[in-house]
Amino acid sequence: MSLTQFSEPASRPLVEQHVLVIRLSAMGDVAIMAPVLNALLKQHPQLSVTLLTLAKWVPIFASIPRLKTVPVETKGIHKGIIGLWRLSQFLKKEGFIAIADLHGVLRSRLLCFFLSLSGHKYARIDKGRAEKKALTRLENKIFKPLKHSSIRYGEVFAKLGFPITLDPSTVLSKPPKKPETTGADQSNFTTIGVAPFAAHKGKQYPLDLMIQALEIFSRLAGKDQKEIRFVFFGGGPVETPKIKALCKQFPHSSHGLSLSFEQELQVIAHLDFMVAMDSGNAHLAAMYAVPTLTLWGNTHPYAGFAPVFQTEKNRLLSDRITYPGLPTSVFGKEVPKGYEKVMESIAPAAVAEKMSALLREALAD
Repeated sequence: MSLTQFSEPASRPLVEQHVLVIRLSAMGDVAIMAPVLNALLKQHPQLSVTLLTLAKWVPIFASIPRLKTVPVETKGIHKGIIGLWRLSQFLKKEGFIAIADLHGVLRSRLLCFFLSLSGHKYARIDKGRAEKKALTRLENKIFKPLKHSSIRYGEVFAKLGFPITLDPSTVLSKPPKKPETTGADQSNFTTIGVAPFAAHKGKQYPLDLMIQALEIFSRLAGKDQKEIRFVFFGGGPVETPKIKALCKQFPHSSHGLSLSFEQELQVIAHLDFMVAMDSGNAHLAAMYAVPTLTLWGNTHPYAGFAPVFQTEKNRLLSDRITYPGLPTSVFGKEVPKGYEKVMESIAPAAVAEKMSALLREALAD
């Protein structure tokens, strides 16, 4: 991603330098936000932030100075209109003067409304829904790159009087390296993260093809193969047995199944590179500047959700000549008839070649 300046002027900068930021989910969107908040607080040293997010995402922000997280319980005490009203009354005690709504959903809109009754100003993200609909429809498609989500986040802060510049220097500091968290010493290996699953079928590279890609890559690695280890990421009742089987198939490999989210972040931050779908794990790696190879099916980087600061050479896209309707979805949920196997157009050999290029770069470092 090139250097981008957000400079939309506010009528006047806010006097009280404390902002409430709202972004609850999903993991990828939250991870994209992290370098933006890091840039905001580095470039505005007079500013502090209270971040409202889900409790499980709190470890992402541990290294960002002057940022306080307030976990929200959407299925508990903060559920429904009454819960949001209760939350608004609690948040007023934080002493902020403005709100950055980076979520733009009904829940965050209601919360902003309740807080506005007390005179709080707010700015809300423009998600570009009409543009994204035009990008993903099959008929009269407008195929062009849209704003990246990080840019949309930055625009919100510019409206509040806090313009920021985003560049690779705004990635997060890596947490302390603790190789024992995966049950193996990583010091003598080139460690490659592999996240072979995605939340939706429209983003899922077939597992048998991923296995072929890893096998081809291992052969291409030649003598370096003995110094390579894979760490597989995923979880849940469906993915767990598959991940354990992958660990048995590839020597020296391990998994993150038994790790806490905080431990998983420690491992991801110190990978030599990551291989993933258009998924949350790709964004977690990218926010630490880990080189990240992403595979794209029914979604597309043009929708604005590519991992931050990753070059285009680190992407493999499904074939738009064979499947001219791509992308068919922003999040991978919509898979039209005839588009169920688009990711099979990405050859395992192509994945292996990209991995080999990343390996050469890792060994050169």
